[in-house]
Amino acid sequence: MVAQTQDETRATTSRRRWWPASLDSTLLGLALVLIWEVGVRVGQVPVYLLPPPSTVLMRIVTDYRLLFMHTIVTVNEVLVGFGLAIAVSIPLAAILAQFRPLERALYPILVASQTIPKVAIAPLIVVWFGFGLFPKVLIAFLICFFPILIDALIGFRSTPKEVIWLARSMGAPRRRIFLNFQLPAALPHIFGGLKVASTLAVVGAVVGEFVASDRGLGYQLIVANGMLDVVLSFAILVVLSVVGILLFALVDLVERLLLPWHISHRSTGQERP
Repeated sequence: MVAQTQDETRATTSRRRWWPASLDSTLLGLALVLIWEVGVRVGQVPVYLLPPPSTVLMRIVTDYRLLFMHTIVTVNEVLVGFGLAIAVSIPLAAILAQFRPLERALYPILVASQTIPKVAIAPLIVVWFGFGLFPKVLIAFLICFFPILIDALIGFRSTPKEVIWLARSMGAPRRRIFLNFQLPAALPHIFGGLKVASTLAVVGAVVGEFVASDRGLGYQLIVANGMLDVVLSFAILVVLSVVGILLFALVDLVERLLLPWHISHRSTGQERP
């Protein structure tokens, strides 16, 4: 009985090696797209209400030059805003974790600032900073800032106190404690915040383009909706989704390269020699 269980475990582990979890998601996604395609055509749904995926794909191929031009603009806004959020949030979280009085003073203010919808203040940002690149980057930054900050702060706090006390008793300076203990403990939490923020960065850039822009996928989406071009609207939404997925996948890849030891990247099967 035990030998049979071990054989089944090895077989399951072997299948997992050749059948990655992402393939399951891909097959499920293809099945949903097929159901969408068949349902729209069998139900004879008008294209102006819900176009079939094949029509949307053909529109992407037909208007690839237009979509590519606007995608470059939006991707630039997303990457700059996301990178700026990383550059500000993680060092700020590290500082707050080291100085608790400063954290107690700033944390309520940071939380209160997040209760204001970014869509509501987007017109003000445009009034203050004009119609160029900076307002879109700033909105993307503001949306990404808080998730990264909170996860990073929780991560820096997650180091066991006993470890810090032991390091201090052995004469380790604060800098060494931070680099050798607090930062490695915080990395899984930081990447968790980065994954959440990677999708929100796309939302921030599009919100900025909705308010005031003459380029970008958000602007083109408004134009398509104004012309009642539903197929083009769906094509733009597909491109935006792909941009968000690629950015998320990039963050996940960096996490796997830097944190191969973390439990979230281990196989769930009980591998035995």
